[in-house]
Amino acid sequence: MFEFAIWHWVVFVLIISPVILGIALLGLQKNVRLIHSNSGLVKDGYVGYSWTYLVFGWFVPMFRGELAIGVVHFVFTLISAGISQLFFPFIYNRQYMTRMLTSGWQLDSSDPNYEMAKRKLNIIS
Repeated sequence: MFEFAIWHWVVFVLIISPVILGIALLGLQKNVRLIHSNSGLVKDGYVGYSWTYLVFGWFVPMFRGELAIGVVHFVFTLISAGISQLFFPFIYNRQYMTRMLTSGWQLDSSDPNYEMAKRKLNIIS
């Protein structure tokens, strides 16, 4: 009975370790407002560990309108037998924000998370 309880504890720790590691290294996922420089459209961006990617996987890029990226992540998921789902939450929000900021979107300086987002994204200005 004692070994059975230890086995469950080990499995639980292995399952939850990506979340603990992600939050410890990158912090909780925070919203930051983005404004498109030409059109003035407003949309949410995200910085930090992507718990949404951990839960929903390659659907997250699809929901955010990045269909091609979603298909690429789906292929990586198939090729890696799902192992990539443990790594993408660490990098997806940063990649998403980089794509947004290099395609005409800007951080909204009136957003309360503006300074934190600049720091996490290594934006100098």
